[in-house]
Amino acid sequence: MSLKNILTPFIAWGNITKDPVTVKDPLNERPGAERYRGFHKNDIETCIGCGTCEDICENQAIDLVPVDGIETKDGDSGLRPMVDYGRCCWCALCVDICTTGSLTLSNEYTWVSEDADDFRFIPGVDKKSWDDNEKGWKKPEGNYEFYGTKRVHMPELHAEDRDKSFIEFVTGYSKQQAEEEADRCVECGICVATCPAHMGIPEYISAIRNNDLEEGLRILYDTNPLPEICGRICTHKCEEVCSVGHNGDPLSIRWLKRYIADQNPSEKYKEILNSENVENNGKKVAIIGSGPSGLSAAYYLSLIGYECTIYEKLPEAGGMMRYGIPEYRLPYDQIDKDIDYILSLGVKIEYNVNIGTDITLDKLKTDYDAVFAGTGLHLGRSTRIPGSDHKDVFFATDLLREISLGKEIQVSEKIIVIGGGNVAMDITRSLARLQNNKFGKVDTTATSLESEDIMPADREEVVEAREEKAIIDPGWGPTSIEIENDKVKGLHVQKCLSVFDESGRFSPKFDEKNTKFFEADMIVESIGQGMDIEYISKETRDQIKFDQRGRIQVNEYFQTGAKWLFIGGDIIQGPDVIHGIANGHKAAIGIDKFINQNG
Repeated sequence: MSLKNILTPFIAWGNITKDPVTVKDPLNERPGAERYRGFHKNDIETCIGCGTCEDICENQAIDLVPVDGIETKDGDSGLRPMVDYGRCCWCALCVDICTTGSLTLSNEYTWVSEDADDFRFIPGVDKKSWDDNEKGWKKPEGNYEFYGTKRVHMPELHAEDRDKSFIEFVTGYSKQQAEEEADRCVECGICVATCPAHMGIPEYISAIRNNDLEEGLRILYDTNPLPEICGRICTHKCEEVCSVGHNGDPLSIRWLKRYIADQNPSEKYKEILNSENVENNGKKVAIIGSGPSGLSAAYYLSLIGYECTIYEKLPEAGGMMRYGIPEYRLPYDQIDKDIDYILSLGVKIEYNVNIGTDITLDKLKTDYDAVFAGTGLHLGRSTRIPGSDHKDVFFATDLLREISLGKEIQVSEKIIVIGGGNVAMDITRSLARLQNNKFGKVDTTATSLESEDIMPADREEVVEAREEKAIIDPGWGPTSIEIENDKVKGLHVQKCLSVFDESGRFSPKFDEKNTKFFEADMIVESIGQGMDIEYISKETRDQIKFDQRGRIQVNEYFQTGAKWLFIGGDIIQGPDVIHGIANGHKAAIGIDKFINQNG
């Protein structure tokens, strides 16, 4: 070893008292190449704060931070990436993974400052000289993607194979299809906040990729005890905010949830979920209604030792899930699979019991430590137009319930359905099947106030109804039902110009000169559902507050002004299965708090 090599480390110590110096060279401009990877830029209006850039950075150079003026909302975390150039290596993986394409790199790489804190900033928020520089590195278009942009098509029966049958027409993913779709997930978690039940969506999708479907089922049951049901009929608002949907098709989150539930046999549920009987705590809770909120509340209460009894007025459990949704969308055996597991935990159901007549609410108050009501929206609403009181004018809710009960309903040759929501599509498609079986042809038309672009029904429901030969003719307001010789002849309508006013309130406007007549010998109204709370006594009702729309007011735990009475589900926040499930879970927490505080 030379003397120089020995002395060099000691000579370097001489620099310890010197200030660092940046060599400035303003005279010689040396621009980077057009695609050079320089400093970051971010379009903060396009960015949704999904965090994929933070997750992919192996140097931990990116942190998601709150920004003044950017609020958290569905599909936007309210956070934005801050870059630390003491760690950044300019690999551009953050740009390549960006689901919205908001993050880019300028081609500027020269930045002179003696303050180290300057090199840690929020692109797009902290203004920089290169913000308007169009050159630099952008996500390559059409070259490569870190995730698939096209969703895996869900197999289903062709319209000709399903339009006379009530068998389930969506057949489900295969293992290969589910894993291919799961591979598209970037695990950003932006969907979790939008899900009313805040399910661990990235975690259960990861379980599919890892081929650990038992773990996937455990994750589902953390926040959702009805995975078979929800995997079929969830309104899947999570998919509307899916970050990969900004640059392609959103992930099929609902179908992946269904895949996990379908692949786990019901006889193994107790083993998988490790749900041995919990020691009874000596307290009892009565639950009115066996819909999603009632079943959810019973499930979570039973897990912590409560004895739960559900009172159901119909012959079988499920509420509107069984008696309001056709079997071709939600087969009864899949409803039973979820319910049977809840019953296996010790939950009891008393069928054909009508609260208010067979047993009073006050009696339940006396016999139980708390009561939860999730009675749903079983009552149809009428247009109240002339002729709507005719015997051949029906409510969609009544007909769907009769079909589920296996009863024969009236099916005429020409039917008009008034309504544009999912219930309207359900009855339209059900009647079309029954017409096809009875007459060998379909002549069912659905019409609604809303134009097709704002119809509340899921787009897929509208498309599938047309595939099954039903006619969807939206944008018309009913004015009267024509009756001749005590028989329905059809529906008079006028063109609807708008449904809501400038402030978003329901205030339809019509072109009275633009009219139309739909011939029909049977009319079905499906313009909404109402609640039946006749079972609540006047004394109890006096303790409950109602809003201007007549909805019952509850606190964050769905507790009413009558402290022992909790109410959730569609009559509070719906109609929507996943909201009902979330309501029941939160109410179970509130009931436990209430009973313990009064214990």
